[in-house]
Amino acid sequence: MNSFFTSLIILLLCGFIAGKFSNKFKTIALSVFTAIASGFALVPAVKVLFGGENLVQTFNFNSLFGAVNFVIDPLSAFFIAVISVMSLVTAVYAIGYLRPYVEKGKNINAHLVFLPMLFASMQAVVTCQNAFMFLICWEIMSLSSFFLVIFENEKKDVLKAGIKYLVFMHISVLFIMIAFALLSIKAGSFDFNSFKAVLGENVHFANMIFILLFIGFGTKAGFVPFHNWLPDAHPAAPSHVSAIMSGVMIKTGIYGILRTLSLIGTPSKSIAFAVLIISVISALYGVLYAISQHDLKRLLAYHSIENIGIIGMGIGVGMLGLAYNHPVIAMLGFAGGILHVLNHSLFKELLFMGAGSVYIKTHTRNIELLGGLIKSMPKTAVLFLIGSIAICGLPPFNGFISEFLIYLGMFKGLSIHNFSTVILILFAIAGLALVGTMAVLCFSKAFSIIFLGMPRSASAQKVTRDCELSMILPMGFLALASLAIGVLPIFVFVLLLRPVSVLTPVMQYNILPTLSVVGVITLYALAFLVFVGVLVLVKVKLTNGKIEMHETWGCGYNRANNHMQYTASSYASPFLSMLNPLFKKVFDVEKPRKLFPQSAHFSLHVEDIEEAYVIEPILKSDEWFLSKFEGIQSGNIQSYIKYGLIFLVIVIIGSLLI
Repeated sequence: MNSFFTSLIILLLCGFIAGKFSNKFKTIALSVFTAIASGFALVPAVKVLFGGENLVQTFNFNSLFGAVNFVIDPLSAFFIAVISVMSLVTAVYAIGYLRPYVEKGKNINAHLVFLPMLFASMQAVVTCQNAFMFLICWEIMSLSSFFLVIFENEKKDVLKAGIKYLVFMHISVLFIMIAFALLSIKAGSFDFNSFKAVLGENVHFANMIFILLFIGFGTKAGFVPFHNWLPDAHPAAPSHVSAIMSGVMIKTGIYGILRTLSLIGTPSKSIAFAVLIISVISALYGVLYAISQHDLKRLLAYHSIENIGIIGMGIGVGMLGLAYNHPVIAMLGFAGGILHVLNHSLFKELLFMGAGSVYIKTHTRNIELLGGLIKSMPKTAVLFLIGSIAICGLPPFNGFISEFLIYLGMFKGLSIHNFSTVILILFAIAGLALVGTMAVLCFSKAFSIIFLGMPRSASAQKVTRDCELSMILPMGFLALASLAIGVLPIFVFVLLLRPVSVLTPVMQYNILPTLSVVGVITLYALAFLVFVGVLVLVKVKLTNGKIEMHETWGCGYNRANNHMQYTASSYASPFLSMLNPLFKKVFDVEKPRKLFPQSAHFSLHVEDIEEAYVIEPILKSDEWFLSKFEGIQSGNIQSYIKYGLIFLVIVIIGSLLI
């Protein structure tokens, strides 16, 4: 554990140290320190994941905290490994991403402090097993990420998104605090181990605690209907911050749910049903709204909601397996969900970094204004395409493997002899299949409109070269990791058995049939890569490495322009038009009024129905109520003295009556 705490100390100090370097070397210094810290954190995590004993470090604080245990068990070790690797990738990418801001004179010292603080707080959250200290680490994580989100605080919409994010995070922590308070009062301790006995005594009490914690952790993760902060915060943040928040930080919510399950043991069937239903709805809701987005980062943010739903589906299947005492179903569900935590971290960071590279070069996130970037940004285009294939769950990349395990768990779940359970699982299978189909539609739209065709604006046309190496290398690493898991899943699956064992005893039954199925996937993936390699070699041999370029066949008209291409809206419109009741569409139309009009435009903005029909009415009601008290703040000192005297008289009268 000494190595782990050394990592935390380095992360907490490195931002201050990096700020002392010259502007040119600040981000480089940060990435070097992050690499060292990641190495220290990975040592104990890898040791535990490969079969070592759990590591425990106890700190004895005052009577307020009690004994504070930091524990690295297989579940914590898995999350430590994910956080460490992704933190390093993020820090390296930040070198190139922040350079234009530094060159324009922006002070990034605070950003350099809060970024590694976020890394450290996430590491602490997944190891701390004292409720009081856990809440402190959780709050540090929320506050540090808030300051990272408002990096461009001179923009009003960024500040608005940051404040909204902070409000939702404090709603989240409120539910967690209530649950921990109830547990601590009943157990007489803040230690997580003491909660196990309490949760095992009463099923109804355990269900209530799980619901409170699911709302708290689910808000951080982005489950529907607790997701509303996510589509605003991710686009507002710098792209490397969006990457670490979407790829890693929201997974601390998943960790919290899994840790709660490890304390409860066997969940009730009703709770398992609820988790699976919410997860299916989240996945469908996220991908549906992603298709309708024009802002690239907002599109990716909604896909985070979708993938959190997919992870939740795996957890829900695992919970059903535990509830019905089917260990194979439990193992497959939890394995698929936990693997998707890793897979989503890889391809979502890759996609957000690709979006950041496009933004740095074009200064726009509007898909409708892009196009033709594959010619000027070929490396970014290929890497974004790999991320797009992976997130759609297509072989031979990693998204397919985790979704396959979840599918396998659900099909195994059809053997449960309960009618309502079978119907629910069939609903989940259909939902996951539909999610995959809509994801393909969404990313075929995103990739083709951004990178193919002709530039749709001057901002896209002026791009002449790709991003620098410090931005390409992290994306390349993530793409290779996504391919490696997709091609060699059997090795990853064996490692997954350790964190899954925290939730269900995987060694009590024969896992060889599952291993053989995963092994077959490995063989087919390798055969597919060999086949593609042979095709490439044949093409190179036949063309002698030379490719002749010709105009696209255009029915005799080869003077195409950007107005003749599909737009993002027109591409998705046939599908979205079938689902009109699920959206609130806001039109901005200026019709041509003359024979030769000077101007005319049409734009369509799709609002989140929860935002439109729940959040906005609450905010307007709150604003109306508070406006009734505006007259009190007159700015007149005599009025304030009068209010004080009135309050004093009321207090005196009240005390006399009592």
